[in-house]
Amino acid sequence: MSDLALMIPITAIAIGPVTWIANNWLRAKHGYPPLDYRSRRRRGMAQDGGDIDAERKIMLLTNENDKLTGQVSRLEERIAVLERIATDPAERTAREIEALRDR
Repeated sequence: MSDLALMIPITAIAIGPVTWIANNWLRAKHGYPPLDYRSRRRRGMAQDGGDIDAERKIMLLTNENDKLTGQVSRLEERIAVLERIATDPAERTAREIEALRDR
């Protein structure tokens, strides 16, 4: 029997555990908790049961996202005004400032 005939089944059997080890090593390296062999089943059950902590995190992230979206839109408006001031001729800008003072 050739070496290739032995290596194919050994490689096929070893791929699963090797990828699991590599996955857990990468997860631990980046600060995530490692997974056990039952983790997919647990994730499915957590989604069905409605994890309260996950819902709270989603709500907090949604609120923060709304806040940051509003802040970005205000900053975009300010940048547009600054760009207009920077690109307008100085004479026109001075007239607009004087018109505002006369009000």
